[in-house]
Amino acid sequence: IPKTREVKLTAGREKVVLVGGYRSGDLLPGEQPLEELQMLAETAGADIVGKVVQNLKDIHPSTYIGKGKVEEVKQLALERGARCVLFDHDLMPGQAKNLDQATELKVMDRTELILDIFASHARTRTAIVQVQIAMLEYRLPRLRRLWTHLERQTGGIGLRGGPGERQLEVDRRKIEKHLYDLRQELKLIEARKERIVRSRAKDHYLVSLVGYTNAGKSTLMKALTGEDVLIENKLFATLDTKTSKLHLGGGIHALLSDTVGFIRRLPHHLVASFHATLEEARTADLLLHVADASSALSRGQIDAVNGVLKEIGAQDRETLMVFNKVDAVSTSVEVDFHMLRQDYPESISISAKYGEGLERLKREILNRARENARPLTLAVHAGDGKTLSFLATH
Repeated sequence: IPKTREVKLTAGREKVVLVGGYRSGDLLPGEQPLEELQMLAETAGADIVGKVVQNLKDIHPSTYIGKGKVEEVKQLALERGARCVLFDHDLMPGQAKNLDQATELKVMDRTELILDIFASHARTRTAIVQVQIAMLEYRLPRLRRLWTHLERQTGGIGLRGGPGERQLEVDRRKIEKHLYDLRQELKLIEARKERIVRSRAKDHYLVSLVGYTNAGKSTLMKALTGEDVLIENKLFATLDTKTSKLHLGGGIHALLSDTVGFIRRLPHHLVASFHATLEEARTADLLLHVADASSALSRGQIDAVNGVLKEIGAQDRETLMVFNKVDAVSTSVEVDFHMLRQDYPESISISAKYGEGLERLKREILNRARENARPLTLAVHAGDGKTLSFLATH
């Protein structure tokens, strides 16, 4: 694959300016402009040196924000020593190219930033393949902007474009070939993952954690199973699904899986390519939807998660709402939290960090597992002490 223009932030503390142009309804009630973009930028390792916000009636077709704001962004970046501008929106290829030229800076949109974070967090081959597919699908229509050597021409008899075919076409064919190879590899990964999940489903009650990124799923996973999982106060700290045994008492256990966190406006390329990682959520007997009770944006985050579940075909799975971080609920969000609990009367409130409510959560999972159990009739000889002992335990 030809070398692209460098777009990563993760190599060091790069100085950046955040930009947001918002129309009415773009932000959730109570959400501050650039709030989530700042968390994403910090996760990517950026040093935020300035912010520019504009209230828009309509999106500017050529630069997203107005001409005056573009100049303001350029001047602010020069004053603060920033060489990169992060937009809290998805930019059309033409808009990104125009902003590159107008500001003479590196311009990245929201999707590009999220892809960069995913690329830096991918560890297993499955995650790496999924992220590469998403990145190449994003970049394919943006080749004219991303590639730095488009004006070179190649000659030779028999080339599709004849002598002087643009390097752009060569690059396009290379990236499409690489995408094809990656998709074939991902098909094999997805088929293997589906077989594994299906085999587990025959013998186990499957429970899957889903929720907005940074809602505390990994903390809950560790609290319930004792498994040593990565816990960081960062967005998308977990990319690969981890499955552990959850002991429910009385010799009964389930399999608990932690999945990648969701986010509002999660790039479609990522949702599509991460089907293998989200297989547990699509086939689980029970989804534990973990929401951050301490956040003023909980309702919008719950809607965002439900939207992604619908997109991956998991909207009809049995779901139990779990409100986490109740220890951190402040007076400013107490009323909203009370209304949320009324909307979800069967929900369970917990603090995964301090262990509050975990026994009640396990009892509820146990009850649902028993309801889901298949009836079984056994004839055991009175002298078969080993089998009778097993039955008494389990």
